[in-house]
Amino acid sequence: MRLLVCAAFAFSIFAQRPVTTIQNAIARVEMDRAGGSIVRFEFKANALNPLVWSNKGEGVEPRPMSHFLCLDRWGQPSSAELKNGMPFHGEATHVMWKDENSSADVARLSAELPMAGLGVMRIARIVPGAALLQVEESVTNRNKLGRPYNMVQHPTIGPPFLDATVVVDSNARRGFMQSSPMPNPDEPQVWWPQALKDGQPVDLRHLSSDPNPNVVSFAVDEEVGWVTAVNASKGLLLGYLWKTSDYPWLNIWRHVDDQGKPLARGLEFGTTGLHQPFQVLLKKGPIFNRPIVSWIEPGETHKRTYAAFLLRVPADFKGVANVSHKDGPIEVKERGGNRTLLVR
Repeated sequence: MRLLVCAAFAFSIFAQRPVTTIQNAIARVEMDRAGGSIVRFEFKANALNPLVWSNKGEGVEPRPMSHFLCLDRWGQPSSAELKNGMPFHGEATHVMWKDENSSADVARLSAELPMAGLGVMRIARIVPGAALLQVEESVTNRNKLGRPYNMVQHPTIGPPFLDATVVVDSNARRGFMQSSPMPNPDEPQVWWPQALKDGQPVDLRHLSSDPNPNVVSFAVDEEVGWVTAVNASKGLLLGYLWKTSDYPWLNIWRHVDDQGKPLARGLEFGTTGLHQPFQVLLKKGPIFNRPIVSWIEPGETHKRTYAAFLLRVPADFKGVANVSHKDGPIEVKERGGNRTLLVR
Protein backbone atom coordinates (compact mmCIF):
# COMPACT_ATOMS: atom_id res chain seq x y z
CA MET A 1 0.00 0.00 0.00
CA ARG A 2 1.32 3.43 -0.93
CA LEU A 3 1.34 6.15 1.68
CA LEU A 4 0.76 9.59 0.16
CA VAL A 5 0.54 11.85 3.15
CA CYS A 6 4.22 12.63 3.69
CA ALA A 7 6.00 15.76 2.56
CA ALA A 8 8.95 15.32 0.24
CA PHE A 9 10.64 18.28 1.90
CA ALA A 10 11.35 18.45 5.60
CA PHE A 11 13.92 19.43 8.17
CA SER A 12 15.69 16.65 10.01
CA ILE A 13 14.68 16.27 13.62
CA PHE A 14 18.30 15.71 14.69
CA ALA A 15 19.94 18.95 13.54
CA GLN A 16 17.67 21.27 11.56
CA ARG A 17 19.34 20.28 8.30
CA PRO A 18 17.50 20.27 4.95
CA VAL A 19 16.39 16.75 4.08
CA THR A 20 14.22 15.02 1.53
CA THR A 21 12.03 12.34 3.09
CA ILE A 22 10.37 9.39 1.39
CA GLN A 23 8.32 6.72 3.09
CA ASN A 24 5.71 4.04 2.77
CA ALA A 25 3.39 2.45 5.33
CA ILE A 26 6.20 0.71 7.23
CA ALA A 27 9.57 2.42 6.59
CA ARG A 28 11.12 5.87 6.31
CA VAL A 29 14.20 7.24 4.49
CA GLU A 30 15.83 10.67 4.93
CA MET A 31 18.44 12.16 2.59
CA ASP A 32 20.40 15.19 3.74
CA ARG A 33 20.69 17.69 0.88
CA ALA A 34 23.74 19.37 2.44
CA GLY A 35 26.08 16.68 1.14
CA GLY A 36 23.60 14.14 -0.22
CA SER A 37 23.99 11.55 2.56
CA ILE A 38 21.29 8.98 3.36
CA VAL A 39 21.02 9.75 7.07
CA ARG A 40 18.03 7.66 8.10
CA PHE A 41 16.58 4.28 7.11
CA GLU A 42 14.28 2.75 9.68
CA PHE A 43 11.09 0.88 10.39
CA LYS A 44 8.45 3.29 11.63
CA ALA A 45 7.37 0.87 14.35
CA ASN A 46 10.65 0.80 16.29
CA ALA A 47 12.60 3.75 14.80
CA LEU A 48 16.05 2.19 15.16
CA ASN A 49 18.27 3.80 12.53
CA PRO A 50 21.43 1.76 11.72
CA LEU A 51 22.92 4.55 9.57
CA VAL A 52 24.43 6.73 12.26
CA TRP A 53 27.84 8.33 11.79
CA SER A 54 28.68 12.02 12.25
CA ASN A 55 24.96 12.83 12.31
CA LYS A 56 25.26 15.15 15.28
CA GLY A 57 26.99 18.49 14.99
CA GLU A 58 26.49 22.21 14.78
CA GLY A 59 25.80 24.06 11.56
CA VAL A 60 24.21 23.13 8.27
CA GLU A 61 27.30 23.07 6.06
CA PRO A 62 27.59 20.08 3.69
CA ARG A 63 29.47 17.14 5.22
CA PRO A 64 29.63 13.33 4.96
CA MET A 65 27.28 11.41 7.26
CA SER A 66 25.78 7.94 7.61
CA HIS A 67 25.57 6.50 4.05
CA PHE A 68 27.41 8.97 1.85
CA LEU A 69 28.73 8.92 -1.71
CA CYS A 70 32.46 9.07 -2.43
CA LEU A 71 32.78 10.83 -5.81
CA ASP A 72 35.00 11.56 -7.80
CA ARG A 73 37.37 9.46 -5.67
CA TRP A 74 37.70 7.16 -2.69
CA GLY A 75 40.38 8.35 -0.30
CA GLN A 76 42.87 11.13 -0.36
CA PRO A 77 43.74 13.54 -3.16
CA SER A 78 47.34 14.13 -4.14
CA SER A 79 49.21 16.82 -2.21
CA ALA A 80 48.81 19.25 -5.12
CA GLU A 81 45.07 18.52 -5.41
CA LEU A 82 44.66 18.96 -1.65
CA LYS A 83 46.41 22.34 -1.85
CA ASN A 84 43.93 23.36 -4.55
CA GLY A 85 40.96 22.44 -2.37
CA MET A 86 40.00 18.86 -3.31
CA PRO A 87 38.61 17.15 -0.18
CA PHE A 88 39.07 13.59 1.03
CA HIS A 89 36.61 11.21 -0.74
CA GLY A 90 35.84 13.91 -3.35
CA GLU A 91 33.35 16.76 -3.55
CA ALA A 92 29.98 14.97 -3.47
CA THR A 93 29.54 15.42 0.30
CA HIS A 94 30.82 19.00 0.26
CA VAL A 95 28.21 20.53 -2.06
CA MET A 96 24.49 21.19 -1.80
CA TRP A 97 22.21 18.72 -3.54
CA LYS A 98 19.06 19.94 -5.30
CA ASP A 99 15.68 18.28 -4.91
CA GLU A 100 14.33 17.69 -8.43
CA ASN A 101 10.58 17.41 -7.75
CA SER A 102 10.62 14.46 -5.35
CA SER A 103 7.36 12.72 -4.47
CA ALA A 104 6.11 10.84 -1.42
CA ASP A 105 7.95 7.63 -2.28
CA VAL A 106 10.54 8.69 -4.89
CA ALA A 107 13.46 11.03 -4.18
CA ARG A 108 15.13 12.82 -7.08
CA LEU A 109 18.31 14.63 -6.07
CA SER A 110 21.12 16.12 -8.14
CA ALA A 111 24.47 17.77 -7.52
CA GLU A 112 27.29 19.38 -9.47
CA LEU A 113 30.93 18.86 -8.53
CA PRO A 114 32.73 21.98 -9.78
CA MET A 115 36.35 20.89 -9.42
CA ALA A 116 35.77 17.37 -10.75
CA GLY A 117 33.52 18.61 -13.55
CA LEU A 118 30.99 15.87 -12.85
CA GLY A 119 27.24 15.93 -12.36
CA VAL A 120 25.34 13.29 -10.40
CA MET A 121 21.64 12.43 -10.39
CA ARG A 122 20.06 10.10 -7.80
CA ILE A 123 16.64 8.50 -8.10
CA ALA A 124 15.72 6.57 -4.95
CA ARG A 125 12.45 4.63 -4.63
CA ILE A 126 11.03 3.04 -1.50
CA VAL A 127 9.07 -0.05 -2.51
CA PRO A 128 5.43 -0.14 -1.34
CA GLY A 129 4.88 -2.42 1.64
CA ALA A 130 8.56 -3.23 2.28
CA ALA A 131 11.62 -1.72 3.95
CA LEU A 132 13.35 -1.81 0.57
CA LEU A 133 15.14 1.13 -1.05
CA GLN A 134 16.12 0.98 -4.73
CA VAL A 135 18.72 3.55 -5.82
CA GLU A 136 19.88 4.55 -9.29
CA GLU A 137 22.73 7.07 -9.62
CA SER A 138 23.97 8.55 -12.89
CA VAL A 139 27.31 10.35 -13.23
CA THR A 140 27.88 12.66 -16.22
CA ASN A 141 31.22 14.13 -17.30
CA ARG A 142 30.76 17.89 -17.88
CA ASN A 143 34.40 18.32 -18.95
CA LYS A 144 35.60 18.68 -22.53
CA LEU A 145 38.14 15.93 -21.88
CA GLY A 146 37.87 12.37 -20.57
CA ARG A 147 39.13 11.64 -17.09
CA PRO A 148 39.62 8.94 -14.43
CA TYR A 149 37.22 8.79 -11.52
CA ASN A 150 35.87 6.44 -8.86
CA MET A 151 32.51 6.04 -7.18
CA VAL A 152 32.17 4.29 -3.81
CA GLN A 153 29.04 3.92 -1.66
CA HIS A 154 29.98 4.50 1.99
CA PRO A 155 27.21 3.09 4.24
CA THR A 156 28.32 3.54 7.85
CA ILE A 157 26.61 1.94 10.84
CA GLY A 158 26.98 3.23 14.38
CA PRO A 159 25.49 3.07 17.90
CA PRO A 160 22.92 2.36 19.22
CA PHE A 161 22.46 -0.23 16.45
CA LEU A 162 26.20 -0.97 16.41
CA ASP A 163 27.63 -2.75 19.43
CA ALA A 164 30.01 -5.66 20.02
CA THR A 165 27.30 -8.21 19.16
CA VAL A 166 26.78 -6.97 15.59
CA VAL A 167 27.72 -9.53 12.92
CA VAL A 168 28.70 -8.52 9.38
CA ASP A 169 28.40 -11.05 6.54
CA SER A 170 29.10 -10.87 2.82
CA ASN A 171 29.82 -12.95 -0.29
CA ALA A 172 33.17 -11.16 -0.65
CA ARG A 173 36.15 -13.38 -1.47
CA ARG A 174 39.84 -12.54 -1.95
CA GLY A 175 41.15 -9.37 -0.32
CA PHE A 176 44.04 -7.39 1.13
CA MET A 177 44.81 -4.97 3.94
CA GLN A 178 45.05 -1.27 3.03
CA SER A 179 47.89 -1.06 5.58
CA SER A 180 50.10 -3.29 3.42
CA PRO A 181 52.86 -1.24 1.76
CA MET A 182 53.00 -0.12 -1.84
CA PRO A 183 53.77 -1.10 -4.56
CA ASN A 184 52.13 -4.46 -3.73
CA PRO A 185 49.41 -3.80 -1.13
CA ASP A 186 47.60 -6.92 -2.38
CA GLU A 187 50.27 -9.07 -0.68
CA PRO A 188 49.61 -10.91 1.52
CA GLN A 189 46.19 -11.98 0.28
CA VAL A 190 43.37 -12.82 2.66
CA TRP A 191 39.96 -14.42 2.20
CA TRP A 192 36.70 -13.12 3.66
CA PRO A 193 36.00 -12.91 6.55
CA GLN A 194 39.64 -13.23 7.57
CA ALA A 195 42.25 -10.50 7.70
CA LEU A 196 45.70 -10.45 9.31
CA LYS A 197 47.23 -8.41 12.10
CA ASP A 198 50.89 -9.07 12.86
CA GLY A 199 50.51 -12.37 11.02
CA GLN A 200 47.58 -13.50 13.18
CA PRO A 201 44.04 -14.04 11.84
CA VAL A 202 41.31 -11.49 12.55
CA ASP A 203 37.60 -12.21 11.93
CA LEU A 204 36.13 -9.11 10.27
CA ARG A 205 32.60 -10.29 10.94
CA HIS A 206 33.03 -8.91 14.45
CA LEU A 207 34.31 -5.76 16.15
CA SER A 208 34.88 -5.50 19.88
CA SER A 209 37.72 -3.25 21.07
CA ASP A 210 40.49 -3.57 18.45
CA PRO A 211 39.70 -2.03 15.03
CA ASN A 212 42.91 -3.19 13.34
CA PRO A 213 43.40 -3.90 10.52
CA ASN A 214 41.44 -0.72 10.00
CA VAL A 215 40.45 -1.06 6.31
CA VAL A 216 40.40 -4.30 4.32
CA SER A 217 39.25 -4.54 0.70
CA PHE A 218 37.73 -7.57 -1.02
CA ALA A 219 36.74 -8.54 -4.55
CA VAL A 220 33.35 -10.16 -5.13
CA ASP A 221 33.30 -13.11 -7.54
CA GLU A 222 29.56 -13.50 -8.06
CA GLU A 223 27.40 -11.43 -10.41
CA VAL A 224 25.62 -9.86 -7.44
CA GLY A 225 27.41 -8.67 -4.32
CA TRP A 226 25.85 -8.33 -0.89
CA VAL A 227 26.74 -7.27 2.63
CA THR A 228 24.63 -7.43 5.79
CA ALA A 229 24.92 -6.24 9.39
CA VAL A 230 22.70 -7.79 12.02
CA ASN A 231 22.08 -7.00 15.68
CA ALA A 232 19.98 -9.96 16.77
CA SER A 233 19.49 -8.63 20.31
CA LYS A 234 17.82 -5.56 18.79
CA GLY A 235 15.99 -7.67 16.21
CA LEU A 236 17.26 -5.78 13.16
CA LEU A 237 19.22 -6.54 9.99
CA LEU A 238 20.49 -4.02 7.42
CA GLY A 239 21.54 -5.28 4.00
CA TYR A 240 22.84 -4.04 0.65
CA LEU A 241 22.68 -5.71 -2.75
CA TRP A 242 24.42 -4.58 -5.97
CA LYS A 243 25.68 -5.75 -9.37
CA THR A 244 29.41 -6.42 -9.36
CA SER A 245 29.61 -5.09 -12.91
CA ASP A 246 28.79 -1.75 -11.25
CA TYR A 247 30.72 -2.19 -8.01
CA PRO A 248 33.34 -4.99 -8.02
CA TRP A 249 34.83 -4.13 -4.59
CA LEU A 250 33.73 -4.28 -0.94
CA ASN A 251 35.78 -2.24 1.53
CA ILE A 252 35.38 -2.89 5.26
CA TRP A 253 36.26 -0.08 7.70
CA ARG A 254 36.18 -0.51 11.49
CA HIS A 255 36.51 2.17 14.17
CA VAL A 256 36.19 2.39 17.98
CA ASP A 257 35.75 5.27 20.42
CA ASP A 258 38.15 6.44 23.15
CA GLN A 259 36.84 3.73 25.49
CA GLY A 260 37.45 1.00 22.91
CA LYS A 261 33.76 0.49 22.12
CA PRO A 262 32.53 0.03 18.52
CA LEU A 263 31.83 3.44 17.00
CA ALA A 264 31.58 2.87 13.25
CA ARG A 265 31.62 0.14 10.62
CA GLY A 266 31.89 1.08 6.97
CA LEU A 267 30.24 -1.37 4.53
CA GLU A 268 31.68 0.33 1.46
CA PHE A 269 31.05 -1.09 -2.01
CA GLY A 270 32.45 0.62 -5.06
CA THR A 271 34.49 0.83 -8.24
CA THR A 272 37.84 0.67 -6.48
CA GLY A 273 39.54 -1.29 -3.74
CA LEU A 274 42.69 0.82 -3.37
CA HIS A 275 42.65 3.88 -1.11
CA GLN A 276 45.16 6.02 -3.03
CA PRO A 277 45.33 9.09 -5.34
CA PHE A 278 44.69 8.60 -9.05
CA GLN A 279 48.33 8.62 -10.13
CA VAL A 280 48.98 5.67 -7.79
CA LEU A 281 45.93 3.78 -9.08
CA LEU A 282 46.93 4.29 -12.70
CA LYS A 283 50.47 3.11 -12.03
CA LYS A 284 49.31 0.06 -10.05
CA GLY A 285 46.67 -1.20 -12.50
CA PRO A 286 44.09 -3.96 -11.83
CA ILE A 287 44.17 -6.03 -8.64
CA PHE A 288 42.89 -9.62 -8.73
CA ASN A 289 41.93 -8.87 -12.36
CA ARG A 290 39.47 -6.24 -11.09
CA PRO A 291 39.71 -2.58 -12.16
CA ILE A 292 40.62 -0.06 -9.48
CA VAL A 293 39.85 3.07 -11.50
CA SER A 294 37.11 4.04 -13.96
CA TRP A 295 37.27 6.24 -17.06
CA ILE A 296 34.54 8.53 -18.36
CA GLU A 297 34.55 10.32 -21.71
CA PRO A 298 33.36 13.95 -22.16
CA GLY A 299 29.58 14.12 -22.16
CA GLU A 300 29.30 10.44 -21.20
CA THR A 301 26.93 9.24 -18.46
CA HIS A 302 27.54 6.16 -16.30
CA LYS A 303 24.58 4.66 -14.45
CA ARG A 304 24.85 2.34 -11.41
CA THR A 305 22.26 0.83 -9.09
CA TYR A 306 21.97 -0.82 -5.67
CA ALA A 307 19.32 -1.80 -3.16
CA ALA A 308 19.20 -1.39 0.63
CA PHE A 309 16.83 -3.31 2.88
CA LEU A 310 15.83 -3.84 6.51
CA LEU A 311 14.56 -7.04 8.10
CA ARG A 312 13.24 -7.90 11.54
CA VAL A 313 15.10 -10.94 12.86
CA PRO A 314 14.62 -13.25 15.87
CA ALA A 315 16.87 -12.87 18.90
CA ASP A 316 18.70 -16.13 18.12
CA PHE A 317 19.48 -15.22 14.49
CA LYS A 318 23.04 -16.40 13.79
CA GLY A 319 23.99 -14.33 10.76
CA VAL A 320 23.62 -14.54 7.00
CA ALA A 321 24.79 -17.36 4.73
CA ASN A 322 23.41 -15.98 1.48
CA VAL A 323 21.32 -13.21 -0.04
CA SER A 324 19.64 -13.87 -3.38
CA HIS A 325 17.24 -12.01 -5.62
CA LYS A 326 15.88 -13.05 -9.00
CA ASP A 327 12.30 -12.34 -10.07
CA GLY A 328 10.66 -12.58 -6.66
CA PRO A 329 11.44 -11.14 -3.21
CA ILE A 330 14.94 -10.85 -1.79
CA GLU A 331 15.75 -14.04 0.15
CA VAL A 332 18.06 -13.94 3.17
CA LYS A 333 19.24 -17.39 4.31
CA GLU A 334 20.43 -17.79 7.87
CA ARG A 335 23.95 -19.06 8.42
CA GLY A 336 24.04 -22.33 10.35
CA GLY A 337 20.27 -22.62 10.36
CA ASN A 338 17.34 -23.47 8.12
CA ARG A 339 15.46 -20.16 8.23
CA THR A 340 15.00 -17.99 5.16
CA LEU A 341 13.65 -14.46 5.58
CA LEU A 342 11.98 -12.58 2.73
CA VAL A 343 12.10 -8.90 1.84
CA ARG A 344 8.75 -8.49 0.10
